[in-house]
Amino acid sequence: MVEDDEEIRELIFIQLKRQGIEALGVGSAEEGLSVAKEKSVSLVILDWMLPGLSGRDFVRAIRSFEKGISTPILFVTAKASPDDVVMGLDAGADDYLTKPFDNSVLLARVRSLLRRSEWSNWRAQQEMALANGSQIFKLGPLELDRSAYKASLSGVEIELTRSEFRLLEALIEGQGKVLTRSQLIGFIQGEGVAVVGRTVDTHVFGLRKKLGIFGDVIETVRGVGYRIGYLET
Repeated sequence: MVEDDEEIRELIFIQLKRQGIEALGVGSAEEGLSVAKEKSVSLVILDWMLPGLSGRDFVRAIRSFEKGISTPILFVTAKASPDDVVMGLDAGADDYLTKPFDNSVLLARVRSLLRRSEWSNWRAQQEMALANGSQIFKLGPLELDRSAYKASLSGVEIELTRSEFRLLEALIEGQGKVLTRSQLIGFIQGEGVAVVGRTVDTHVFGLRKKLGIFGDVIETVRGVGYRIGYLET
């Protein structure tokens, strides 16, 4: 968090801590850049008007080095005109919140950007694994071995039907995107396997049951289909 007003910095820090989010606060863009270069950062909360380099300067700078290219950035600033918002987003920020702000809105924005960061990191890991010839997908405690058609949760193998396995594989490969029932039918359908929309719902029900408390990671998008949601770790 890069904010020169100590009271606001402390307020945000307390709100994040209550949500179980670990945060580090600094008072200048220069300090923030130093931290971002040295540590792995999942999200930057940033003021615009700072001593020395401005928030916009910070955004341009962090986007110039590899570690900061994809780091989500949330502007939290008193600069509230439409032109300010446009300039902030065009500089490379991912979201923009004006002061004074509602704590619940701030936390909702933070959670949204952290989900994006989580998926981005997960995609990078999976792409690297696939590039190295791996047939194993990992999502938190869930592991999917595509070559052996096996799934395990926290190291314990789960007995899945072929259709359940293909369904889970499709959702994980979707990386958080909503897959319609028709799309999922295409993944499950095979020789000797006839699938209709409600059959997909039945498979999802069975899959959630076998995944136990982890089953909530499969989210229903009413009237559309399903997706893998953000995994709280």
